[in-house]
Amino acid sequence: MHLIELELRGFRNYRQEVFRFDQGVNLIVGSNAQGKTNLLEAIGFLGSGKSFRTQKNGEMVRFDGEFGEITGQVSSQGREQNIRWLLFPGRPRQLWRNGAKKKRAADITGVLPTVLFCPEDLMILKSGASARRRLGDTVLCALRPNYEAALTEYNRILEQKSRILKDSHEDIRLLSILPDYNERLCQVGALLISYRARFYQSLGAEAARFHGQFSGGTEDFRLEYKTVSTVEDPFAPTEALRERLRAHLESHARAELQSGQCLTGPHKDDFTITLSGVDLKAFGSQGQTRTAAISLKLAQRELMKREFGEEPVLLLDDVLSELDEKRQDFVLNQIKSGQVFITCCEPGRFTKLGKTMEISGGKRVDG
Repeated sequence: MHLIELELRGFRNYRQEVFRFDQGVNLIVGSNAQGKTNLLEAIGFLGSGKSFRTQKNGEMVRFDGEFGEITGQVSSQGREQNIRWLLFPGRPRQLWRNGAKKKRAADITGVLPTVLFCPEDLMILKSGASARRRLGDTVLCALRPNYEAALTEYNRILEQKSRILKDSHEDIRLLSILPDYNERLCQVGALLISYRARFYQSLGAEAARFHGQFSGGTEDFRLEYKTVSTVEDPFAPTEALRERLRAHLESHARAELQSGQCLTGPHKDDFTITLSGVDLKAFGSQGQTRTAAISLKLAQRELMKREFGEEPVLLLDDVLSELDEKRQDFVLNQIKSGQVFITCCEPGRFTKLGKTMEISGGKRVDG
């Protein structure tokens, strides 16, 4: 699986550019604010319909343009395929696969899966729970379209419930429909917990394997999924999970009414990582947290490879420059197969890795 060619028109700071890529490592160099990350964003969006920087399509359209276009020729699933996106400010985006118009991003699932690794990911274990939830949700949505549908539905119901709680202080009659929303949150929330429990079990096992390779097995790496306290077994049948969620919501009902906020549910989920029993978020050194983050990303790539049968495209956005030489070598030794894109300001010791192209002012200078 690899991206053969990419054409950008009116995307971010690119007016019109065509890129042809190597099947292995592609090194993208240039000064800051020239378009290196924009290029990786376009590659990631091509295969998923999602940007890792914005939820608004209009922000990806060039400032002086009416629309943006991303077109890619991909070798995937044993044949060449074409994906084309049109982006408009304030209007729905449009998608084509092999010349046929599609309605949903799910229609291109598995054609060009990508794994992004950026400097912010290195400190994800020290960040808030929302950052770690996004990591898990991003991978699960790529692996399981049904999970993405459930997550979208849960967030929609949650937003409606939040509005009811807020507005009920002025119109108490709204509380009469609150039980219906709570019940639906329990139904969909149970599905999310079931998916997440199995995903984090697999992610933790793979990450522990990579971490063991780096540390020489001197530290016991463990990932633990955390959901609402009434759920003692997240692997239980969904009906049992629904009952435990219902009990938890009931115990927080008064507090939610008083605060006017949704205080509990899978939207508060998190995961923790310990090394030989020591919580990394609270006590881990910078080196330990970075090694754990690397292990998580490599595990993510491995799970996607297992699911799709091919290596996902790896996007390393200026992350190698944030690592010491030992950790750089560890990452590079793990990515010898599959297509990889690496952005950096100074190529330095990475020059010999593969094809190099320079970006300046939204244009390809060479390569």
